[in-house]
Amino acid sequence: MTTSTALRLEEVTPANFEAAIGIRVHPEQEFAVSPVVRSLAEAYVHSGVAWPRLIVDGDRPVGFLMAFFDIDWYEDGSVRRSGLWRLNIAAGEQGRGYGRFAVESVAEEVRRRGGKECWVTWHPGPDGPEGFYLGLGFRPNGETSEGETVGVLELG
Repeated sequence: MTTSTALRLEEVTPANFEAAIGIRVHPEQEFAVSPVVRSLAEAYVHSGVAWPRLIVDGDRPVGFLMAFFDIDWYEDGSVRRSGLWRLNIAAGEQGRGYGRFAVESVAEEVRRRGGKECWVTWHPGPDGPEGFYLGLGFRPNGETSEGETVGVLELG
């Protein structure tokens, strides 16, 4: 687990773009998360709700996250949610607390914006991130979204 005081989130800019798109998860995890370049394209298309950030430890980029804020979940105006859209921790950087830092950072930003719940989806299965999210307190709410489990973290 990292204890670095230099751990932070940075906006993706022209200066760190190449570092961001260079983040790669373990090959066996690629089925569960889109590459960073796709996330950045989606952030461009969904600029009103997407919040892409590079995870940096000191001067080393170690991961990427993309949150969503106030998204129209069912696309009918009935439910609005905020949470973690993508999480890519570089293969050589996993197991050091960066994923926990990312989730806690998103939860704090949701809270700062007035949210009471932080949402996430994950691919089920043995190589998926379910154990990670359950360990951080997310609970499945019984829904699926595009074949993924929907989980919620109460921010009370």
